[in-house]
Amino acid sequence: MPFKFFYILNFLPVTDKPKIGITLGDPNGIGPEVVIKALTDNRVFNLFTPVVYGSTRVLSFYKKQLNQEEFNYSQTKNDSLFFPKTVNVINCWEEAMEITPGVASKAGGKYALLSLKKSVEDLKAGVIDGLVTAPIDKNTIHGDEFPFHGHTEYLTKEFNAGESLMLLVGQKLKIGLVTEHIPIKEIAKHITRDRVELKIRLMEMSLKKDFVIQKPKIAVLGLNPHASDEGLLGTEENEFIKPVIADLKSKGKLIMGPFPADGFFGSGQHTKYDGIIAMYHDQGLVAFKALEFSNGVNYTAGLPIVRTSPDHGTAYTLAGKNLSDESSIRQAIYLACDIIKNRQASQQAT
Repeated sequence: MPFKFFYILNFLPVTDKPKIGITLGDPNGIGPEVVIKALTDNRVFNLFTPVVYGSTRVLSFYKKQLNQEEFNYSQTKNDSLFFPKTVNVINCWEEAMEITPGVASKAGGKYALLSLKKSVEDLKAGVIDGLVTAPIDKNTIHGDEFPFHGHTEYLTKEFNAGESLMLLVGQKLKIGLVTEHIPIKEIAKHITRDRVELKIRLMEMSLKKDFVIQKPKIAVLGLNPHASDEGLLGTEENEFIKPVIADLKSKGKLIMGPFPADGFFGSGQHTKYDGIIAMYHDQGLVAFKALEFSNGVNYTAGLPIVRTSPDHGTAYTLAGKNLSDESSIRQAIYLACDIIKNRQASQQAT
């Protein structure tokens, strides 16, 4: 893949390089592979200091498996001393594990959770400046220690945010979700006036603070087909969504909608807005992945910390075959750097 930057708007001075924590995700998925591929080009060290949370054994296994001889790393045991021109690795467990590329296992979930917990501990302590999480398997990681649907819910709780916004970010498209990982049959009962307004406000705040868009223009999609056809196909638009939009517009905010989702994307209207609010997971992500998949990033907006991830899963069918595309996790790293820079600039200006 060609080496490119589309999130780094201004190169950071060497002294301001952020320390970016990167978890390996499930060791049996493509997480370790895409991390290795994204960090093999030494030019990345001019932008940030990578700190990988996982295991040198896992990295060594995949380095050999993928024949990535150019990839080098240094193990570090000092949580505050990182080498600036190499990949720093923090071993999050000591015992040997059986690595089975492409095969889901409870062991894979166990070690993915250990990596995540250590990275969050360091993020809270200010040891790292931002976090990029490689994919986990929700089935193997789920349990008493991780009773969550994914990273977003876990990090929201860990940083006492109350609520956050799952925001998918691409080159030309930003889509936030009102509801996230819940069954289709339960979506409608979660579409309330308060929730819709909260998610719109979180998106507006993030567009201003994290993406430096002073007066963001936001489109809101309807829940029902044809955005309910004025109440013929559902009541949520008239009861909850339209009143929120009208109220926010009366306060001078550029909030438009609700738009029927199919026509909105099909007609190219999505290109006219800084951000789009979708009512549920697949309504937003089907369009996003169709348009932005290889470079898409999942960003958790509304948190006091910066966390990004690639917009794909463990992709077990590709694991260990050197077929994975690292573009998404590379862009997730660059986006984390850019948001950290934007937040720092905003703090200095106030």
